[in-house]
Amino acid sequence: MTETTPKTVYYTATTLDGFIADPADSLDWLFVQEIDEKGPMNYDEFIARVGAIAMGAATYEWIRAWITAGRDKWTYSMPAVVFTHRDLPVVEGADLRFTAGDVRAVHAELLAAAGGKDVWVVGGGDLAGQFADAGLLDELVATIAPVTLGAGRPLFPRRYALRLIDVARNGAFACTRYAVLGPRTTDWAS
Repeated sequence: MTETTPKTVYYTATTLDGFIADPADSLDWLFVQEIDEKGPMNYDEFIARVGAIAMGAATYEWIRAWITAGRDKWTYSMPAVVFTHRDLPVVEGADLRFTAGDVRAVHAELLAAAGGKDVWVVGGGDLAGQFADAGLLDELVATIAPVTLGAGRPLFPRRYALRLIDVARNGAFACTRYAVLGPRTTDWAS
């Protein structure tokens, strides 16, 4: 059996024009898309490799609102660290930690909590960008829906070079996996 080094991965769905949510933070565009739950780059295979979660406050509040409305439940069995600068209500039964700390300081905590598994940066794009800026984001996995929004929450609001590792089709989605190479401004060749 080959052991692999745990990775910090930003795994998300996006529209073709690069938004993970519309201007009202809605994901209605996502839930109407055809996907094979056992197909390439599927969620079940991904989450089986995850030992801890890093989550932005807006993502946490969106999930919590769905739970409060009775539309979903907390489905994560692993510890989740929510990055926020405000007091947020806790989802009962969830292994949650709240922090206003810098991602560099919290990353070691996430890796320890993950117990040799990957860390998932579940959202949003700015939080993933903070991990990348600190040199701590290994991969970006984006399932691209055949939808454009024109505005909303950006997928990854940074200028970065990526290297395509894998691409596949799953239902309506183009599924892509990229290695995060580093920030770029004008030095795209290096």
